Order: sequence, then C-alpha cells, then structure tokens
Amino acid sequence: MQKEHVIKSVFPGSIAEEMRMEPGDRLIAINDTEIEDIFDYQFLVQDSYIEMLVRKPDGEQWLLEVDKEADEDIGIEFENGLMDEYRHCRNKCVFCFIDQMPPGMRDTLYFKDDDSRLSFLQGNYVTLTNMSEHDIDRICRYHLSPINISFHTMNPELRCKMLNNRFAGEALKKVDRLMEAGIRMNGQIVLCRGLNDGKELEYSITELMKYIPNLESVSVVPVGLSKYREGLYPLKPFEREDAEEVIALIERYQRECYDKYGIHFVHASDEWYILAGMEMPEEERYDGYLQLENGVGMLRLLINEFTDAMERRRVEEGFPNPGPRGEMSLATGLLAYPYIKRMAEEMRLAYPNIRVHVYPVVNHFFGERITVSGLITGRDLVAQLKGKQLGSRLLLPENILRSGEDVFLDDLHVGDVENALQVPVNIVKSSGYDFVDAILGRRPHNQQEKEQTGGRNG
Repeated sequence: MQKEHVIKSVFPGSIAEEMRMEPGDRLIAINDTEIEDIFDYQFLVQDSYIEMLVRKPDGEQWLLEVDKEADEDIGIEFENGLMDEYRHCRNKCVFCFIDQMPPGMRDTLYFKDDDSRLSFLQGNYVTLTNMSEHDIDRICRYHLSPINISFHTMNPELRCKMLNNRFAGEALKKVDRLMEAGIRMNGQIVLCRGLNDGKELEYSITELMKYIPNLESVSVVPVGLSKYREGLYPLKPFEREDAEEVIALIERYQRECYDKYGIHFVHASDEWYILAGMEMPEEERYDGYLQLENGVGMLRLLINEFTDAMERRRVEEGFPNPGPRGEMSLATGLLAYPYIKRMAEEMRLAYPNIRVHVYPVVNHFFGERITVSGLITGRDLVAQLKGKQLGSRLLLPENILRSGEDVFLDDLHVGDVENALQVPVNIVKSSGYDFVDAILGRRPHNQQEKEQTGGRNG
C-alpha cells in the first residue's frame, strides 16, 4: 500500500502556500516516486522542477508542478517528522538503561529506538543490528553524515553476548561499507566492568583506529546502574581504581593517535575523571567537543565558558562589584555539584551582594549511583529542597526537563515544583555564559547582541 504523508502545517509566504496546499493534505509522491521517509523527501525536493502528487481531504488528487530555485524549501511540515514509523531496538543489551526503569512511567520512556535515521537527525546512537542492506544503501546514496554507532566492543563474539543478539558481531561489517562510501562516523563504548574493559577495551580501540579519519571520535562512558536491576545481568559499578586505569589507558591511546593522526580520537567521559578524583583535561584534548551529548567535555566547556564570561564582566565592570542584590538557589546532580559550587563561590566573591545556595540532589528515584542532572525527577527535587533556603528563585539546568517542554521525567511540571516549594523556577541553558547571566538576572549576552543588530547573525 502506498504511503501518504499528512501535512501538519504550511509556512506563510512559502511555495506550498502559493500552490494552495493546506494542513490535512496528504503528500503521495514526488516525480512519480513514492516517499519512504524524510530523506527521500529532502532528496527529491532539491530539484528546480518537481511534480508533487497531493490528496486533498475530500479525496481529490492534485498534481502540482513546482518551478523553484534548486534547494529552495517547499515550506511544509509533516505530522510525523520522520515521515515513517520509528524503528524499535531488537537487542537486549546487558547494560540497557531502559530495562532499569521503574514501572508506571509514561510509555515513551520505555521505547528503545535503534533507527539510523535518528542518528543523522538527532545524534542518536545505533548498534547497526537493525539496519538492512537497503538502509546502508540509502545512507551511502544520500551520504548521510555523521552516523553515530554504539560499538561497545570490536570482539564479535563478546558483542553478541553484550547485545544479546546473535547477529551483533556480523553487524560490525557494515562499518566497512560506510567507510568505503566516505560516511563520517562517531562511536561510543559503554564500558561494563569485567566484560569489555581492560584488554578488551585495548583491542576495541586499536581496531577502531583503523577507521580514522572517517571515524572521527570514540567516547568511553561507564555503564549507568539504577536500583531497578532485579533479574538483569549482574553488573558491578566501577570504583576509583578502575577509573584511574581506564583514564590511563585512554590517555595512552590519545597520545598515540595524536602523534599518528593529529587527533586524540578516543575520549573518557567526565564521570571517569570525577570518579578518579582528577581534574578535567584541557580543552585542546577534546578535538572540538565532538561527544558533548555523551558527557565528554561538558564540564571542561562549562568551566571555560564561565571563566571567559567572568573575565568579560571583570573588564566591563571591575571586581569586586556590588552588582544586583539578591538571594537565590541552584540545584544540580552530584556529578556537577563540586564545579557548580565552585563557580557560585567565585561569583559571590565578585558580586558580594549576591547569595547563591547550591544544593546537590541525590537520585533516590533511580538510585544514588545515578549522578547526572538529566535524570533528576521533580519528586526528588521537591523532597530534598523542601524547607531549604531557596531565596527569591530556584535555578535548574535545562537538561533536567524533557526537550522543549516543562516536564520532568516523573511527569511533574515546572509549575508543580514551583507550587510545592513556593518559589519561581528559572531554567538555565547549559553554558557558562548563561550561568553567569542567570545568577545576575540579566539577559544573555547573545540575546542582547541579537536585539542590537535587529536579529542579524554576526
């Protein structure tokens, strides 16, 4: 049966509006070609002349002839952004965090995706086990880059065991196809104690180095262990000595890669350095922060941005500066707490009239070993901040909420937390510049610049 894609909205002044397309119309084909998903659509609309077959709500079909500039956008948005069903992961990984979720949460939190298209669109990581030859052909034909791959290990037999999929080892051969087609890739290894660490990690890194430069980076992150692991594979948490060994191994390969290829290539996530009680690497070692979403370099970037923002303020205003008077609070996960606390202290010294209470939130919902702010729930916030000195407002990092919404993981809304704690909540973007501006109660520098230039990009 031929797919039809429902149009959600038509942009004002667009080609679609000129052609009298409307929300509720269904796109059937372009140039007599069926559209499988968003990538077919984006590829087909690039031509300067296209024919679009559209079905109106009353069932009438329109064949629209469109003359336009090459690559000019048609101006429509679809109800399903992918224009296809999302693909479910078929693996049963021994370390999967979704299997460690408590019951009773919203359905979307239990969905495991393993969709190569989301890798390109949203930066998701895929295991390659869910990709057919047709999928690989389309990635190569459309040259979709970068593709983010969950390697975990380059030992095929061990990979089958870790992913609980007998095809997981064979799937690694698809990387060679992507390499031959010139597709850029990034990789990740979720490290599990006693499984893919030690000698296995060394083997994986040396094998992955063969894909440089197409494989631009590989992150190594420790497995996240919640308290809901009954009946799951018996994984043990890493300790300080383990973290020191992992860092030493990775830094040895960083030196080797830099000498050979001019990049550091393999990166330890911030959690390793915190667990080992070591300072974060210097900025140059992150090769442009290719793995921020995996928690690689987030704290180094935050610190550097904060330092730069404070230096700008020092030049403009001089320190110490009375600045605005105010008392406020800030909550974060245990992982970032020491750094956030240090930054707040530095701001207090520069602006003596400001008082910031920084509170670490222990993750009782998922378990105390989960230390990132992105997994803090509204209930843990309320329970641990109730009765504390919160001042006139509470600052929270934006990754604590569902993307683009005001909802916490446990479905509490920002308004629920405000009512429970009787304090306004301000959401702060994850940059050192926004941290400084939020505490000072000022508009971000980039917003001021945008207003001064009438919205133009400099």
